[in-house]
Amino acid sequence: MTTLDMTIRAITNGEAPGDTCTPDLAKGPWEFDGVPGYGPGSSMFDVIPTGSPRQGGLPREYQDAPAEELRQRIVAAKQTLGDRLVVLGHFYQRDEVVEHADFLGDSFQLANAALTKPDAEYIVFCGVHFMAETADILARPEQKVILPNLAAGCSMADMADIDSVMAAWEELEAVYGTEPDAEGRVPIIPVTYMNSSAALKAFCGERGGIVCTSSNAKTVLEWAFERGQRVLFFPDQHLGRNTAKAMGVPTELMPMWNPRKALGGSTRQELMDAKVVLWHGFCSVHKRFTVGQIEQARAQHPGVRVIVHPECPMAVVDAADEAGSTDYIRRAVAGATEPTTFAIGTEINMVNRLAAEFPQHTIFCLDPVICPCSTMYRIHPGYLAWVLEELVAGRVVNSIEVDERVQSGARVALERMLAAKPRD
Repeated sequence: MTTLDMTIRAITNGEAPGDTCTPDLAKGPWEFDGVPGYGPGSSMFDVIPTGSPRQGGLPREYQDAPAEELRQRIVAAKQTLGDRLVVLGHFYQRDEVVEHADFLGDSFQLANAALTKPDAEYIVFCGVHFMAETADILARPEQKVILPNLAAGCSMADMADIDSVMAAWEELEAVYGTEPDAEGRVPIIPVTYMNSSAALKAFCGERGGIVCTSSNAKTVLEWAFERGQRVLFFPDQHLGRNTAKAMGVPTELMPMWNPRKALGGSTRQELMDAKVVLWHGFCSVHKRFTVGQIEQARAQHPGVRVIVHPECPMAVVDAADEAGSTDYIRRAVAGATEPTTFAIGTEINMVNRLAAEFPQHTIFCLDPVICPCSTMYRIHPGYLAWVLEELVAGRVVNSIEVDERVQSGARVALERMLAAKPRD
């Protein structure tokens, strides 16, 4: 049993102080396959859109199998499939899933990793839906991309849908027009975070825009400002605000676009003055971190090094010592030559893994409440064993296939992203 699972079970059983988002975290994710919502975890109170992918029932043998049996079955299936298979795992996945990944990384690294195995017939993506979509877009046509649990979506990605973004774009074009300035820069460039649907990536590709990740957001914004007078950044307001602010853009030139309000809730003059128009979206995991948590960490651990993810609110990023992508956080911990105390503001699975991997340091999560990403937590060894054994039997389940009409534009935006390599 992992450290996270032991902590959750101890709290649920009243054997440890503290609380969780819900005791349901101790249950198997298949118990929530038919329940509306994202399931237990940090985004449980977010609204899941109607029509979002749902997972069918997981066969009982995988629900009931002990952890060690599932591990052995996954290992055996991988050995049988050999080079026909590649398993990709995101940093936020459970330890018992990550141990089977051929590549482990953040969304930028895994987008690249999807291209490194051109001979693999199957790409099993232990992450969330938009990541699997991206792999399908970048993969060869004959490769199959598989998501072990179709309900592993992303509440942030769901906060911007194609209809709302199209409506916003039409309003913005009515304000800005479409003619470039004397330097050839168009009025506005769309930039979508990797945490978005394939349809929104295609939207950007078809309009001179680009995709970004938390690893290369600064490089992408520099790319966009060379081509446009301003940027529409969606769906995560915090990554957009924190990145642009670090580049010297004043916060007053970054109005929020609320899709439920006329002109997004801003005046025409505010939009005309804008450098970055921010979509009203956020990550439920990173929204949990607060300045108060940082102050408490500093009081309890003098000299602590505080590192947070740029999806955190601006005040939290400003109060931290450093902010960076999940890969940045990992490299910062790995690169510390002296025993160091780290307080980290990102998903708990990754923080616990870093603490186990680097025992010479003291590493803890800023948020004392155990509340993992609701949708990352849906990938369980039972689902991974099931999809792999189905492949061994010659059956492909949970295949992710992006419509060809969407793939073309999305691929353009993703290729621009892959070319925008971060400089640090």
